[in-house]
Amino acid sequence: MSPHHDSGHGHDHTDVDWEVMAAQLENSGELQLPVLRRTAARLRELLDPEKEVRRILDIGSGPGVMTCVLAEAFPDAETVAVDGAPGLLHRAQARAERLGLAGRVTVRHAELPRGLDGGDEHREGGLGSADLVWSSKAVHHLGDQQAALNELAGVLRPGGLLAIAEGGLPMRFLPRDIGIGRPGLQARLDVAQERWFNIMRAELPGSIPVVEDWLAMLSRAGLTGVGGFASLLDLPAPLGETARAFLHAHLTRLRETASESLDMEDRRTLDVLLDPGAPEGILRRPDAFLLSATTVFTGVRSAR
Repeated sequence: MSPHHDSGHGHDHTDVDWEVMAAQLENSGELQLPVLRRTAARLRELLDPEKEVRRILDIGSGPGVMTCVLAEAFPDAETVAVDGAPGLLHRAQARAERLGLAGRVTVRHAELPRGLDGGDEHREGGLGSADLVWSSKAVHHLGDQQAALNELAGVLRPGGLLAIAEGGLPMRFLPRDIGIGRPGLQARLDVAQERWFNIMRAELPGSIPVVEDWLAMLSRAGLTGVGGFASLLDLPAPLGETARAFLHAHLTRLRETASESLDMEDRRTLDVLLDPGAPEGILRRPDAFLLSATTVFTGVRSAR
């Protein structure tokens, strides 16, 4: 997602260039397809069975993987991919065309949270209202997360559902001892990534610290029936090429953005993992796996 801050055109080490990450984002979405489909089915269950879902917004859609999953799960709805990166929206549109969904999937360029405009489609740049609003790992890229949730809740029609994928567990993909460097590299990568995340959050325009109790935050946004559920992606070793390519891109980004938090030995180990010709590298080693858990938090706008 490309929210209201510059989408990667600056030079700070915490800037995220979403256009450059397009292939990695789509790769990740492809790997997550079974999880995304289960998630969409769960969202159907959480909606009132008498609620007619005519319009869905995917806020921070990226290349549109979940947009298309939602369009398949809700065949009577218009599904709108919303993002601030034109290149990602182009991918979302192309994906919808490939899957035969072009007639029901549209794209909208919007810098958030300004682009929501309270759900008024007739205001310039407004996105309009929706029966279901989905947003995955996008709110944490906005300085005022509570205000962002308030805006997202504000575009819901009566009885509509807001679903936010945030949090979960750190991704696991390596054994504790990988035979090079010191054991426990994965845990140290988690610490480095957390440090990067904290700096990124602090540098966002209008950044406001908040206790990330997402259920309480959704309640403060005026939603009822708040709750959450977790989805697990479990790809055992040995991994296929798509998963290995995703992990290689993930480690490359870690090496570029968070390696200053690692010592020299860990940086050397990372370099070996990234070496496409090394048998110990992530593209070739037989013990690499992929295990991740994502939590989705939901709330409903009162029908009254």
